[in-house]
Amino acid sequence: MATSAIGPGFLTQTTVFTEQLLASMGFVILVSIIIDLAAQVNIWRIIAVSKKRAQDIANELLPGLGYFLAALIVIGGLAFNIGNIAGAGLGLNVIVGVDAQVGAILSGLVAISIFLIREAGKAMDRFTQMMGFVMVILIVYVMFTASPPVGKAAVSTILPERIDLLAIVTLVGGTVGGYITFAGGHRLIDAGISGKERLPEVTKGAISAIGIASIMRIFLFLAVLGVVSQGLALDPQNPAASVFRHAAGEIGYTIFGIIMWAAAVTSVIGAAYTSVSFIKTFSLLVERNQKWFTIGFIIISTIVFATIGEPVKMMILVGSLNGLILPIALGVMLVASYKKRIVGDYQQPIWLTILGGMVVAAMSVMGIYTIVNEIPRLFS
Repeated sequence: MATSAIGPGFLTQTTVFTEQLLASMGFVILVSIIIDLAAQVNIWRIIAVSKKRAQDIANELLPGLGYFLAALIVIGGLAFNIGNIAGAGLGLNVIVGVDAQVGAILSGLVAISIFLIREAGKAMDRFTQMMGFVMVILIVYVMFTASPPVGKAAVSTILPERIDLLAIVTLVGGTVGGYITFAGGHRLIDAGISGKERLPEVTKGAISAIGIASIMRIFLFLAVLGVVSQGLALDPQNPAASVFRHAAGEIGYTIFGIIMWAAAVTSVIGAAYTSVSFIKTFSLLVERNQKWFTIGFIIISTIVFATIGEPVKMMILVGSLNGLILPIALGVMLVASYKKRIVGDYQQPIWLTILGGMVVAAMSVMGIYTIVNEIPRLFS
């Protein structure tokens, strides 16, 4: 779940909003972490104790609701995959200098070939793990070399000069929105980690996954803040990459491009596979032809981005769209947690329900606000 969250959208969203909000981005990150924890702990516990997948829980709660939830997840997964394709295009733009849209088409073809050739997929997984380790080191290095104003960031985390609702919705959507948190919960079911007796382990896993993603976001926030606080301008076409160029030179810039491309391509495969897995239980046709449906999913994502372009704006948009799905999905899970035919004799802690309900209400209000006011302005 953590590696699904830390992708090209994660890097771009954090960079763009830090450049806009400066130290006040600390407050956005703090709020998003609280929302992420409340959502993920609730969802994972309910999935684990019911021993059922989210779409099956929803269908038991209300016939047909599972199909609606699956449709939302697939739509969110498609949006996320468009963002992943955009990130892959930006990665190739850094590495070899091709246009981002051309890079996206080439990356889509690579993703399809990796999916078809299992050995290549395993090699890509190992490569991405290695590059991810390099990325962590590079971000920490950039953070220290950029000398961020840590004191000001700490103060603004509690007393922000500016609050941006689009930033909060986007960050939450990029961490636990859409398919991401459910993919993590479903992996627990696949691994046999379910039932009331495993809830402490499930809760610990949910918190750990959010913790890993949050620590990486904080490091990146401080690195970007250090660069922009020096008065250095970021490239609007690829802001995250330019942070590494300013702090680590051309070598850091190229390494970042490789990391972003590798993470994006593997995220394309993961998002497509997980999204299709949400609907394969509803149709024998999809189940028998899952590979081809997944390839079709990748092709559609690539065509949409190649047609629209605007990679940076697309990655902001997809995060916000996935944030809009969260209150619906979490609301369904919270109601299901009080149905004995679904969770048996399990009793959901009241404080978790209250916290989850607050997230549903807050994300609904912020989501509606961003649809009406912020998203149209993003593309104006």
